[in-house]
Amino acid sequence: MSPSKILFFLCFSFIAGIFLESLMKIPQVFLWAFLLSDFLLILAFLFLRKDLLVIAGFCFLFLISGVIRAQISEFNIANDKLSKFNDKGQVVLTGIISNEPDVRDTFQKIKVHPVKFAFNDASLEAKQFNWIKISDSTILVTTKRYPEYKYLDTIKLIGNLETPMVADDFNYKNYLMKDHVYSVMDFPKVELISERHRYSIFSYLYDKILFFKEKLRESIQHNFLPPQSSILEGTILGDNGAMTNDLKDKLNITGLRHIIAVSGTHVVILSSIIMSLLLAVGLWRGQAFYIAVIFICIYIVLVGLPPSGIRAAIMGGIYLLSQKVGRQTIGSRLVVLACAIMLLINPLLLIYDIGFQLSFMAVFGLIYLEPFIEKLIKKFTKDKVKNFVTIVAITFAAQIFTLPIMVYNFGNISFVSPITNLLIIPIVYWLMIFGFLASAMGIFSNIIGWILSVPCWFLLTYFVKVIDIFSQPWMGKIITNVSWIWLFISYSVISMAVWFLNKKYSQKFI
Repeated sequence: MSPSKILFFLCFSFIAGIFLESLMKIPQVFLWAFLLSDFLLILAFLFLRKDLLVIAGFCFLFLISGVIRAQISEFNIANDKLSKFNDKGQVVLTGIISNEPDVRDTFQKIKVHPVKFAFNDASLEAKQFNWIKISDSTILVTTKRYPEYKYLDTIKLIGNLETPMVADDFNYKNYLMKDHVYSVMDFPKVELISERHRYSIFSYLYDKILFFKEKLRESIQHNFLPPQSSILEGTILGDNGAMTNDLKDKLNITGLRHIIAVSGTHVVILSSIIMSLLLAVGLWRGQAFYIAVIFICIYIVLVGLPPSGIRAAIMGGIYLLSQKVGRQTIGSRLVVLACAIMLLINPLLLIYDIGFQLSFMAVFGLIYLEPFIEKLIKKFTKDKVKNFVTIVAITFAAQIFTLPIMVYNFGNISFVSPITNLLIIPIVYWLMIFGFLASAMGIFSNIIGWILSVPCWFLLTYFVKVIDIFSQPWMGKIITNVSWIWLFISYSVISMAVWFLNKKYSQKFI
């Protein structure tokens, strides 16, 4: 067995351990007993030169390690200092805004990294606080739309810390938990202490990136009206704050919501299109790979380095690397390795981060299914439409592998998704190019920005027209209370189909 294949099984075992801990709570006394027994068995197998059994022993060791890593994360959450004051009355704290504020029509959501904290109702009246230093927590604050706050601003908050809600249809607590947010504060009294506190070179650079992003947003809003402006902001900036609920519903019905987001599917499809275009103009695959990776990195920095974007960039890079080396087994092993590393850092991603799940499944779809779909379509088409065939194959492969997760979590089924994606995906590349040029030049000159916005306006008008035509209520359906059995059956069928195709065309599965 090759070293890369052994590493694949070790990483997969670690991921399985984290998943196992999410299903059942294993007492630590049993874990230590399993570890000791497994260690002794590995020594015995080494002495007997039973290589496969040694590998199996290490796989079990990594599985237990995954369980322990998940339990460490659970322990840290249970012992978070700040969350102990949730739902216990009024508090006062000072902190630094640790991310770009999420600005909506009537309110804004701000992530605050507390520096000092006090809990004492009497001292709140007298303004004599018994400060406690807090350095490892994050609070999600919902406050009024104005005044506006910026990344790195230092603010003081007076209000009630609360535990995020848990409803029948949505567990907000688990949704925030993956981002290490265990407390929320709704509409507290906010006082600005200082603006843009720069505490590292990375924070300073990130601050400048967000400043440039804000200028791009202002330029878009100056040259375009809703819903075109909302679509363009989402496409090139990953910003959905200005998008109306009506537009979101239409995107869900048409199956185009993934385009208006910085997701794994979005970045992987986009990087694949770029790769195809670079190859079409005569570049070697190696040259196209490096240019495409550089483009992905620049794009993720542009949208402000969100966690979902960084994860999507990693997935896109892995997919492009598997294309470069021309071996799908290398790609699948790298995906599992990347997954294990991310879960080592934050094991909560596996269960609570839907974007994490979609990113990996989209890449698996492109690695395992896209080549076969492309071969099938090429039998009925000509070489002149090669790029279009690639786009079609990419779209279908990513959607097939991500559909079960989308249905399970959101219950949205679009009957027209294949059609709408075929109509929209080919213009995404040009929409991003013209949209970025128009918004960037619009920062320096309104006239030049307006001139460059004309081709972008035609593309956006076409986009909106497709959405309007294919967003009739009967073209989509919402299913509630989808069972986990749906996931099991769906991915079992997909796995068997992929295994059959790989066997038929004599390709390795892992």
